[in-house]
Amino acid sequence: MRIAVTGSIATDHLMTFPGRFADQLVADQLHTVSLSFLVDTLDVRRGGVGPNICYGMGLLGLRPILVGAAGDDFAEYRAWLDRHGVDTSSVHISEMLHTARFVCTTDADHNQIASFYTGAMSEARNIELKPVADRVGGLEMVLIGADDPEAMIRHTEECRSRGIPFAADPSQQLARMEGDDIRVLVEGAAYLFTNEYEKALIESKTGWTADEILAKVGTRVTTLGAKGVRIERQGEQPLEVGCPEEESKADPTGVGDAFRAGFLAGVSWKLPLERSAQLGCMLATLVIETIGTQEYELRRGHFMDRFTKAYGHEAAAEVKAHLS
Repeated sequence: MRIAVTGSIATDHLMTFPGRFADQLVADQLHTVSLSFLVDTLDVRRGGVGPNICYGMGLLGLRPILVGAAGDDFAEYRAWLDRHGVDTSSVHISEMLHTARFVCTTDADHNQIASFYTGAMSEARNIELKPVADRVGGLEMVLIGADDPEAMIRHTEECRSRGIPFAADPSQQLARMEGDDIRVLVEGAAYLFTNEYEKALIESKTGWTADEILAKVGTRVTTLGAKGVRIERQGEQPLEVGCPEEESKADPTGVGDAFRAGFLAGVSWKLPLERSAQLGCMLATLVIETIGTQEYELRRGHFMDRFTKAYGHEAAAEVKAHLS
């Protein structure tokens, strides 16, 4: 199954604050916040939702097609992704701007404060999907992740006009987008990915109820943090899948992207929704145990042992057939 993943391409600058953000906030002064956090560590990592998702899919043996915009400083990053099974030939390289930057500080409670510099990402709006589809012999799914808002709208509308199934994953961009644009991104999606907060934000900004949204999308996938994921389809009982037991908790950055990678791999393998969600949760667990969004490894024996412990032998047998 040929899946293109559109989304931001960035480098992550990840810092850790040993205290709690909440302890530094004064309730009656939130209108004039001026804070500086002395951090303990700085890690510069490869990131961006597009490459994060593609990396996970590549580890699972797929050949995802990354679609996005980067700067001329992308060469080393491209080589890394190529080595891990990602097709980077459709990445647009800006002649003027650097690759985007994500700067994130995580406190002792795993709360995060982040900023994002768009850089070359702003040129993603110039990318057309048809040449990508022509180059690879057609696309069977496009995941439209957080990116330049105009690019997200363009890719969504092109998928509709060309009859290409798409998955909507607006995530961080929901905060800056208005209801009309969010409606464009959501309506007709084969899959709609959000977390619980983003789910409520979509409903608030679009004015659509949860039932109305279910009528407009094929499958609604809502991640629930440590509780796992809820999957909803119109006229069916919700399906909830829990997370495997964590061996440690290192950094939550990129956990949602890893879930999407695993879930889309399951969809590509034509596994049931429950199995796809389990695969996504297992991959997400590997990420939370690792510093960085693309630093985890998939050792198949270890992966299957943990998957079996979490979800049982029958589930493991279905997944193992594809991993082998």
